[in-house]
Amino acid sequence: MNLIRLLAVVATGCWLGCPAYAAMDAAAKPWPTLQAARRVSNAATAPILASARAGKRLVAVGDQGVILLSDDGSKFRQAKAVPVRSLLTAVQFVDESHGYAAGHDGVVLGTQDAGETWTLLRAEPGKEQPVLSIYFETPQHGIAVGPYGWAIETRDAGKTWSDLRIQAGEDADRHLLHLFASGSGALFITGEGGAIFRSTDKGQSWQDVSTGKRGSLWYGAALSDGTLVVCGMRGHLYRSNDDGKTWQSVASNTTQSLTGIAQLASGKVVVVGMGGTVLESQDSGKSFKATVRPEQEALTAVIADGAKSVLLSMTGPLPNASPEKQ
Repeated sequence: MNLIRLLAVVATGCWLGCPAYAAMDAAAKPWPTLQAARRVSNAATAPILASARAGKRLVAVGDQGVILLSDDGSKFRQAKAVPVRSLLTAVQFVDESHGYAAGHDGVVLGTQDAGETWTLLRAEPGKEQPVLSIYFETPQHGIAVGPYGWAIETRDAGKTWSDLRIQAGEDADRHLLHLFASGSGALFITGEGGAIFRSTDKGQSWQDVSTGKRGSLWYGAALSDGTLVVCGMRGHLYRSNDDGKTWQSVASNTTQSLTGIAQLASGKVVVVGMGGTVLESQDSGKSFKATVRPEQEALTAVIADGAKSVLLSMTGPLPNASPEKQ
């Protein structure tokens, strides 16, 4: 499991200890995390692990089933109804209304109202098989991945799922950490040990196009000009300009682990990571300038909001995250 997921366990203890979260249900439940997420006054300080855009709305997910919504990129509120208290690690929208979120306990959630309310589509409580990333190419067809080479897919909007083989042989148990797509529709999975897998047939077969370097790759993104960028442990950063067939190392100027990538409306590329690390590129990811935020927060995700970046962390969304103030 990567550092972000381990940090979430630590942060949860602090967050649950806050007065707004002190009251607990007295009645014992068969499986505590498969209960509706509590609505709490301090939800905006919950550990956040992933974010996505639903039209103009920003949606962020994290610990204890917390899902935060923002219509202005600044003020966040809690979703009206979330049926689980699991640690949520991934979120994606296929249009401005329809989206999916996923996480521990094998949970997959769906929404049809831009994240206001969510329904439980899948869960396997008690199994050490968290969903670490999801990608839906259409509202019906999606893929989910997790530790030890595990992957599943659905063709009916999450109602049923079947096993999907990504890799074989002695490397078949490498952790699969993030799914994303290029502009051409090629799918990519980043993973443990510098792994990158590529599919050009909607996930039915996969080619190993790994970097050949050590260090897990935690996130990947496609830029507007077709460039692909992936990032991960110890500042590892790679770039591809041939739709992911080959990858070149890019100097990140940091040894901090990197967790998220976003491209702003101006074309600027922003990469975030541990210790308040923020990298910025003005040349489509060919080179980066590294800065460190004074608070040195554990940054877990970044999402573009027009010309500014919204930073997410183990203490929730961060204020004043525009490029001018970073």
